[in-house]
Parts: sequence; structure tokens; C-alpha cells
Amino acid sequence: MGILSEIFGVDGIIIIVAIVIVLLFGGNKLPKLARGLGSASHEFRKGVAEGDKSEEEGSTETKA
Repeated sequence: MGILSEIFGVDGIIIIVAIVIVLLFGGNKLPKLARGLGSASHEFRKGVAEGDKSEEEGSTETKA
């Protein structure tokens, strides 16, 4: 592994990354960023579910 993981461990690296994100974006923008990521994730899952549903409908139409 890398030298950082040897010094800080995996948990330490996660904490360092979180601190850097807070410093870059600031405390006020983090809730907006999290909300945006959550809505994007929801839309992605919705799109995948609709794609699976349309594939199932398409496969039953070709068999009939």
C-alpha cells in the first residue's frame, strides 16, 4: 500500500479527505452538495428501474 495508509491507516485517510472537503467547499455548501448528490442518486436509480421495466416489456412483446 501507500505510505499514507501506513502512517494514518484507512480511517485516518477518510478523516483527512473529509477535512479537505470541508475546507474546499465550506460548511455552508456541504448540505447543498449532499442534497444534490442524494437527488442525483435518486434520479439514477429511478432511471435504472424504468430501463429494466422497459426491457422486460420489450422482451415479452418479442416472445408473443
